[in-house]
Amino acid sequence: MAKRSKRYTALLEKVDPDATYPPQEAVALVKEMGSLKFDETVELHLRTGSDTRHADQMVRGVTVLPHGLGKQVRVLVFATGEAADLARQAGADYVGDDDLITQIEGGWTEFDVGLAVPDIMSKIGRLGRVLGRRGLMPNPRTGTMVQPQDLPRIIDEAKKGRLEFRMDRTAIIHCPVGKTSFSEQHLLENISSLMDSVTRARPAAVKGAFVRSAYLTTSMSPSVRLDLAALQSLKAED
Repeated sequence: MAKRSKRYTALLEKVDPDATYPPQEAVALVKEMGSLKFDETVELHLRTGSDTRHADQMVRGVTVLPHGLGKQVRVLVFATGEAADLARQAGADYVGDDDLITQIEGGWTEFDVGLAVPDIMSKIGRLGRVLGRRGLMPNPRTGTMVQPQDLPRIIDEAKKGRLEFRMDRTAIIHCPVGKTSFSEQHLLENISSLMDSVTRARPAAVKGAFVRSAYLTTSMSPSVRLDLAALQSLKAED
């Protein structure tokens, strides 16, 4: 096991390993433990009851965090003609087709959200091996294959805090929910939005409790275990 820093060890003393914290207390504690040197990302980790051996129990979805992620989001759109014009007018950072495909095949991936209109999808299929593992490949299941008339709305959502979540092979969902510089209320509202979307994405095939445990943490601080009942009721307090 890697040796912990003195800072991390000191922070561990602030967290009761046997306790579960209401979201409000957890958020306050995580903000308190955040580094003074940079603005750490706050993350929510959810262990689910899905069996990842079964395709019908996999979880994947999209939510829009009301207060964003605290960073500039670079949006790329694969489109031509009028759709490309719409995308540029809506504020997309990169718009094109063959030129962007060539760049990406050369290793360029300097964007955060990838969108595509339907008639371009057949051309970008070969980019799956580059973009798929980075979660940047446009996909109709996540709403990133977009009809031209919907581009302004989707680009606006992406800029504001559109977040794709997915379950990993250990049945855990890992998601950023903001920065330690966010107010407690804004972090709670982002967590609430994410929990509501995750709950809606529950597969019908999952038996028993869907979310089994939840932890809130930052990039460089210990995790805080959340009280599940309080966390799941948070979504009703909008």
